[in-house]
Amino acid sequence: MTILCITGTGTDIGKTIATAAIAGLLRSCGRHVVVVKPAQTGFPGTGNVLGRGGDLDDVARLTGVGDLHGFARYPEPMAPLAAARRAGLPPLRLADAAEGIRALDGPDRTVLVEGAGGLLVRLGSDPTEGDGATNDGATREWGLPELSAELPGAKTVVVTSLGLGSLNTAELTVEVARGRGMDVIGLVGGSLPEGDDPIVATNLEDLPHLTGTDVLGCVPAGSGALERDEFLAAAPGWFTESGRSALVG
Repeated sequence: MTILCITGTGTDIGKTIATAAIAGLLRSCGRHVVVVKPAQTGFPGTGNVLGRGGDLDDVARLTGVGDLHGFARYPEPMAPLAAARRAGLPPLRLADAAEGIRALDGPDRTVLVEGAGGLLVRLGSDPTEGDGATNDGATREWGLPELSAELPGAKTVVVTSLGLGSLNTAELTVEVARGRGMDVIGLVGGSLPEGDDPIVATNLEDLPHLTGTDVLGCVPAGSGALERDEFLAAAPGWFTESGRSALVG
């Protein structure tokens, strides 16, 4: 049994396609894969609903994985907690998300938990106990680090951009993740451009020693437009041998 949290150095860096690629790799090794998106924004509807757009639908389209779960959906495309507040909908509670994910874990399976945007994006909030005076109505906001802490044995993969500025954001993300107790096992390049790019090549060389963790693989740019058979055939080859070993276990 394995729970793998997948976070990113920012938004729109290919985190969902990287999640699908990891799912494809795991399926090629005979693992049962479960994919969880605790909170989805930018689409109407609530709960574990597919066919209305969103990251879970992209994973299903690319991989055929059918064991997909979401706990909250909000209409506006922004951080989940802000989207919940603006829509007048209840925020996702940490205990509910953690309990839901733990219930999906089991022998001979891997549960992939995809965050929203970057590492510290707030996914939900919980009310705190008031003292009858200043703390009444106070809440505790939480994100993927707090959720990971409620998932015993969970590991983390950081999806990073590869162009200019990526070294800084990757190092910051890994440092903060580890500082908050997350077990970071590696990086995945979220959108590897075609051709020779000296910035990308240099970043790939520098990322391991700057972040203290290996680059497990890179997903080529445009992979999200592939047909399912093409995607599944190619995905295992996007990871290094050591990356495949780290992810499959």
